Amino acid sequence: MKRSHNQSLPFTRNEYQGRLQKVHNQLDKENLDAILISRPANINWLTGFDAWSFYTPQAMIVEIGSSPIWLGREMDASSAKLSSVLEPEQLVSWPEELVQHPTRHPGDYIGMSLANLGFNKKRIGYEKDSDFLSPRMIEAIKTKLPNTKWFDADLMINWLRFVKTRDEIKYMRQAAQIAGLAMDAAIEGLSIGERQCNIMARVVAAQIKGTPEFGGDMTALHPLILAGENASAAHPLWTDEVIKNQNAVAFELGGCRKRYNVGLARSTYLGKPPKKILDVAKVVQEGMEVVLSAMRPNVEAASVHQAWQSILDRYKLEKKSRIGYSIGLGYSPDWGEHTLSIRSNEKNTLKENSTIHIILGMWMADWGLEISETIHVTSKGAICLTQYPRELIVLD
Repeated sequence: MKRSHNQSLPFTRNEYQGRLQKVHNQLDKENLDAILISRPANINWLTGFDAWSFYTPQAMIVEIGSSPIWLGREMDASSAKLSSVLEPEQLVSWPEELVQHPTRHPGDYIGMSLANLGFNKKRIGYEKDSDFLSPRMIEAIKTKLPNTKWFDADLMINWLRFVKTRDEIKYMRQAAQIAGLAMDAAIEGLSIGERQCNIMARVVAAQIKGTPEFGGDMTALHPLILAGENASAAHPLWTDEVIKNQNAVAFELGGCRKRYNVGLARSTYLGKPPKKILDVAKVVQEGMEVVLSAMRPNVEAASVHQAWQSILDRYKLEKKSRIGYSIGLGYSPDWGEHTLSIRSNEKNTLKENSTIHIILGMWMADWGLEISETIHVTSKGAICLTQYPRELIVLD
């Protein structure tokens, strides 16, 4: 018997059916019979499946004209029933005895199951660069399907997710509200002598608590604090060190709602900031303004980067890393969608209703600062999802 509509689904069943049809159409366009999906964000996008199950081998096979089939750990099948549009007949579970077994691998069972389902002799694409498809797993699957032809379809689903629907934007706006509250939690009460871990405890609590109307989820990228000399690094983890006077402290945080992520970075200084820090802060603020002005549908990403580069050139500064990337539905370890990047040689274009995290960080020899905005690209230009002051926050 079919289940009634699952009230926990973030989108309607019609929405999920429309996404499945997009996958079918893309498979046909690329002359593939099916795609093997391993990224949890793509599995969620297609079905709503939401669980911390991706630390063990799992995958989803989607064949043209057919419903998705989830292949994962037996213990996690109950989460699929509760959180997704998948019906019991769409769930294939490998036995619990295979969990981290020293000589046997779940990929053998998954490969055997795919063979039994008729996928031998098919043309199958797979996510070749996925963090969630180990060499051992794909080798085991391929061994059980000796007559199958395999093709690199690494970002096929990711690109189908690039343009967001109205309801996806709604969740990202809610995530943006949570991001603002998390930043408030980081900055309000920030003081000399406070431990970094205490600050992060406040931030994570705010991210999960959300607002009175809706709660938050764990962000796909853990919140970062860049304090003192560690501010010269891009992605340091917090410690139990205390905040010191005459130090820059940057926060790269975010909010998450229904697994849709929004990033937000701001910088503070405890004490009287040196002129060099004030000067770079003004450059970064000016750079953000020109970048936002350049962001419109159908504009090349390289053109947006050039707007930023023009500011750096004027002030004789250098930043080697990209300044932005597509963001949205995501699970650890990354909230980026692995599609469009804002960098000097990127020919891909922004699209209406795409969402981009612009992060302008400047990391110097022994200090650094950053600001970021998550942008909704609209027909009228860039809209910042979070409204938060951008100037360097000075705490005397």
